[in-house]
Order: sequence, then structure tokens, then C-alpha cells
Amino acid sequence: MPRLTIDNREVEVADNATILDAAGKLGIEIPAMCFLKGHKPSTSCMVCAVKVEGQSALVPACGTIAGDGMRVRTNSDQVREARKAALELLLSDHLGDCMGPCQTTCPARMNIPLMIRQIAAGKLRDAIATVKKDIALPAVLGRICPKPCERSCRRAAFDDAVSICLLKRYVADVDLESALPYSPQCKPKRGKRVAIVGAGPAGLAAAYYLQQNGFDCTLFDDHEEPGGMLRYAVPADELPREVLDKEIALIIKLGVEFRGQTTIGAALSMADLRKDFDAVFLAVGGLKPGDAEAMGLETGQKGIAVDAGTYQTNLPGVFAGGDAVRRRKLTVRAVADGKEAAASIGQYLSGQPVTGPARPFNTRIGRLKDGEIEVFLANAGHSHRVTPTAQDGGFSDEQARDEAARCLHCDCRKPQSCKLRRYAKEYDARATRYQGPRRLFAQQLQHPELIYESGKCIDCGLCIQIAAEAGEKLGLTFIGRGFDVRVAVPFDRSIAEGLQNAASRCVEACPTGALAFKD
Repeated sequence: MPRLTIDNREVEVADNATILDAAGKLGIEIPAMCFLKGHKPSTSCMVCAVKVEGQSALVPACGTIAGDGMRVRTNSDQVREARKAALELLLSDHLGDCMGPCQTTCPARMNIPLMIRQIAAGKLRDAIATVKKDIALPAVLGRICPKPCERSCRRAAFDDAVSICLLKRYVADVDLESALPYSPQCKPKRGKRVAIVGAGPAGLAAAYYLQQNGFDCTLFDDHEEPGGMLRYAVPADELPREVLDKEIALIIKLGVEFRGQTTIGAALSMADLRKDFDAVFLAVGGLKPGDAEAMGLETGQKGIAVDAGTYQTNLPGVFAGGDAVRRRKLTVRAVADGKEAAASIGQYLSGQPVTGPARPFNTRIGRLKDGEIEVFLANAGHSHRVTPTAQDGGFSDEQARDEAARCLHCDCRKPQSCKLRRYAKEYDARATRYQGPRRLFAQQLQHPELIYESGKCIDCGLCIQIAAEAGEKLGLTFIGRGFDVRVAVPFDRSIAEGLQNAASRCVEACPTGALAFKD
């Protein structure tokens, strides 16, 4: 039995075991995209590259037999750079959006496509949980948001954008009127306290997410009631106060304390806050000249100077967001600031490096070519944009479902299990490093269970092996040569004919979103 060393750790493995097997025995993870245990390695992606001492070239761990006395490195700079380059080559030929254009342009990065699918399926409890994961005041924003997400909706190139804002409002309104409105589960108390100065949209959002994470929040505001500009600047005919009050009540219900008619600098100083609380979040709206300096804060052109990624000010433990640091005065941006600052504050209070909220990896198709919008439309409802008929301007249940059915499902169907996305994030790969002419977007929808998008295929051949093992009459095969090779059903037949028995196994084995289950 061969004995080898991997990253200075010895391991003994069975004859014919691979370096990947040996690393697994030590608990060392080597990324592998084109390999699946129990199947023949194709060694095509080279994401599992490792360095064997004495060999000039890197070798694929999945297909290299472990030899006695081998010394292997899996984590050197050379190895990481090679894996990164391999991933970037795969991404150069990858045609798909990890996140839909609507989600990437939403300042709060709300998972809009998922919310829409949940509405279409009548799963409104799931939908409100999806919304509130990123937006603390959806009923409010459903009425006053300027809808940047709808401006990027791909459907607008054909007829009209999906009414995303009204769908968000619909979900939130149904929840507010229910017997038991949605309330997230809070983590156990951590024994840390956060002072939030300003009870407007940014402050309320920060309190909502910090309280969920186990940090006790106290909201300070110079007004008698919370809401900030939402209560004292937005007309009531645009934002009914009953709606605002109900959404704020759900935030306070989590255990947030509100202290109104309290002005920082008069009754309470910044020094007092920093002494009495473990962290401070400034969400005071627009500042008057000299206000920031009086609190000991550095200023920039647009307000309090903060780190763009973490919302940290020059004072340790003091963060700022919303209109105090920018002049855009968009409620959705302020709500997003509150959520993102809460992530940074949570890291600070937990003793972690303050890096801010995680930024998900994303690839984009970009501008569509002639004929591609019709491919997206083939899997969506064909009705025109629904016009609400209710007196208050909201959707009925049927109207919401009809409008939700218009979504083109631009986002990936396997965003969590896609190995290409996971490893691209881990290795900081750039999707645009290697650029060239892209192929046309295509979907095969004939199969009752799955969708095949050849533009996301990395030609690993796993589905070909699985189809053969399952005894498929036609199965799958490689068609074409060189860079143009593609997986397809022989004789130009449909995916439904090629995968009659092994569809589920092929979907589960596919390392990307090329083969995915239908909704």
C-alpha cells in the first residue's frame, strides 16, 4: 500500500487510489468539478490541480494515482493560481446569470426571482420570509420605491417589466393583514448592546437585523414617534400611516427599545453612547454643517466619511449609513445600508474581522442578441402586465399570481449547488478575464422534469456516463470538436428522448446549472 505526504502530512492508501482519495482521507478538500466518486475521471477541468515534487507540470488530483513516496502540495500560490485560471477559462464559456438582473440592481440585493416564484406557487409565507431576509420594510417600499429593479427587468425588452414592486407590496400586505404576521426567530442574547441614532429607514432596518442576531438595540430619535422621513416627510396618501405603524411594530416586537424626543448632543453625547453601548450606528439622515465634527467624526463630500464596504467611521465601534453618508435619499438604499451595516456591526461585536456583508459571485449574460428574448419567453406566461383593479392600487390574489407567471426566470436554477459559482467565489475568479464572442442562449424544455442549458455545460461527461449506466437507448454524447464540443442527444433528438430513466441522477451529478429540475 503506497504511503505519501500531502501538505506535510503522511497518509497510507490502497493500491490504485488517487491523490484526491488520499487527500480526502486526511480531510483535505481539493476542489473537483468534473469528477464524481464512482465514475471514471475525465480530468478535463483541471480545477483539482496539485503539485507533485519532481514533476514540472501540475497534475489533476482526480486522475493521478497515488505513488509511494510522493510529496504533494495542494495549497501553494502556484496551485491556487492554476485553479483560478482553470475556473476563469470555464467562466469565459459560461452563458448564464447566477442572479437575475432585477436582483443585482436592487440596492438591498433581495432575491426577487425566488419571491416571484413563491407567489406564483401560492407560498406566501415563504415569500414574505424571502423578502424580509433583505428588506425590513417591504409594505412601505412597495408603495414608495422608485423601482430600480424593474428598469433592469429583461422582460421589458419584449413588452413590459414584471411589476416587482407591486408583487412585493402584495406579499407584505397579505402578511400584515394575517392573524399572525411573519416574525423571524432571534438568536440567543449575546450580551452586547447597540445604540442606533435615528429611527428612519436605515436605523429601523439595522435594528431589525441586529436584534435577530442576538444584539439588543436601542433606537434614539429626536421625534416623538419612529419612522423618520417616512413619517414626517412622505405624504400620507402615498404611504398610509397605518401601514408604516404596522411594519415598525413588527420590528419593535423583536425587543427593540425606542427612545423618542432624544437629541444626540443635547440630552446625550457621542461619548455617552460609546461608554454605555458596545457599538453605535448613526442613521440620523441629512446633517447640518458642523454636526459630524461635533461628534468627532470625519466628513466627506456627501456626509460622514465611512469605509464603503463596512460603514465604519474613524471612531472605533461607530458606524454610519443612510442619508448621513450619502445624498441619494432613496428609501430602498437607506434600508439596504441598515441591513449591510448590521452585518458589519455583528462582525465587530463578535470579535471577527470587519469585512462587511458577503458579496455573492455572479456572472451575467449581458445584452441579449436577436432571438434570445424569445427563448426566455418560451418558459413564461404570455399575458401583458397586469393592471391592479383594487381601490388602493394593490393586486388581488389572482392578479398577483398572473403577474408572477410573467417572470422569465433569468436567474440560475441551482445557485446554491453550482460548483462553478462556489469555487469561483473561493478562488476570487473573474468571469471576464478571458473574453471572446459568446454563443447564443439556448434552453431545451421538452423534458417533463428538467431543463438543459448547454451554455452552462463544462463538458465533464458525467451525464454521458450516467445515461450509459442507466441503459438509456439514446442517452447523451459529445458532439463537435475542440472548443465547440457540446453534450447533446445523438441524431439531433430531444433531451426528453435521450434521458428517459436517468434524468434525476444527471441533474444531481451536474456540477453547474446546465441540467436542472423545472420549478
